[in-house]
Amino acid sequence: MSRLAEVFGMLEPLRDVVRAGLPVYGTCAGMILLADRLLDGRPDQETVGGIDMTVRRNAFGRQVDSFETDVSVAGVAGGAFHAVFIRAPWVESVGPQVEVLARLESGPAAGTIVAVRQRHLLATSFHPELTGDTRLHAAFVAGLGN
Repeated sequence: MSRLAEVFGMLEPLRDVVRAGLPVYGTCAGMILLADRLLDGRPDQETVGGIDMTVRRNAFGRQVDSFETDVSVAGVAGGAFHAVFIRAPWVESVGPQVEVLARLESGPAAGTIVAVRQRHLLATSFHPELTGDTRLHAAFVAGLGN
């Protein structure tokens, strides 16, 4: 995605609108694009940036390592959210302006950060659009990303 953004001259315009305050919600690869720092990317890989975080690409493994689990997301009412992780990244570290919204609660990667917010930007390692549960999107539209 970042390569296509570069090839088609979209990387700088995307950076400009993010800096200008456009609310953006990035899932999975979108989380990677919103990261200020990236691990395990191509040597020349760039990001749009905007969230003061370091993200590790494909942190949970390959496609066959994809999984589903329940995650509690701060700011989203109604109990745990069923999360689908597909070759997903995770957040290695965050800066002081970043609010951690969710961590894995169990398993070998327990404690791993999988959802964050910084001002108008929201990012998740998982794919909420695959579950039919619209609470996270509704929370973003209602102001979680502001």
